[in-house]
Amino acid sequence: MEEQKPGQIKFLYKFTFREQITVSFEVKINYKTLLIENDVSHIHKEWTKLKNFACPNCPLDIAKNEYCPLAKNLAGVLDFFNSLPSYEEAKVSVDTNDRTTSKQTTVQIGVGSLIGIIMASSGCPIIGVLRPLVRFHLPFASLEETEYRVFSTYVFAQYFKFITGDKPDWELTKLKAAYEQIQIVNKNIVTKLSDVELNDTSRNAVVTLSSFAEYIIFNLEDKEYIHLKDVFNSFGESSEHDFSSQSILYPKKS
Repeated sequence: MEEQKPGQIKFLYKFTFREQITVSFEVKINYKTLLIENDVSHIHKEWTKLKNFACPNCPLDIAKNEYCPLAKNLAGVLDFFNSLPSYEEAKVSVDTNDRTTSKQTTVQIGVGSLIGIIMASSGCPIIGVLRPLVRFHLPFASLEETEYRVFSTYVFAQYFKFITGDKPDWELTKLKAAYEQIQIVNKNIVTKLSDVELNDTSRNAVVTLSSFAEYIIFNLEDKEYIHLKDVFNSFGESSEHDFSSQSILYPKKS
């Protein structure tokens, strides 16, 4: 992976197939804004225009935005993987600034992980609420890992609201509303990609992301996330102790 620019996060996705053929796609993210910095100025596909790709809940003004930021950023990666069937097996490795993660899986799963980053960082005002997750992206995350990351990130955001005098959403009601809006976008993407007759890899990848979102909504509706409570049992045990008296952590002044 080439040397990173200051203030930039890079994700290099490498797909290695049985024939030892490797294809790579890199995503560059601004560390501060968490917006994608890949150059897509050369992309002028008709289907990426906002008038053709706008979701039913899109707040962007068509008069001021010729292109859908999500569609334009997706176009490059969709073209790149359009010749690969979703069921094709590959070793997918993800090089980041800090580590490399790899998994033997299908193209669909690998592309879905890649598309998830692009969608959240594209500048889409609906899916943009997931941008904080990009900073700590976990490739090939399971449903439970995704659930934990989403809930913990959201609650941490509410804590920042609390300490700055804003009103926090401890009941997670706005998180459910946000994911319902995200699902509208996901469904629109699948429909639009079918219209432009791309292969099933991209559509299936988005369908997988959509199922993750559906899982989050379901758990929020039925409060099924309570099963995560057991993860924090040690905090309950620790609360019986006064850690401020521990000399290892807080040495007493002589």
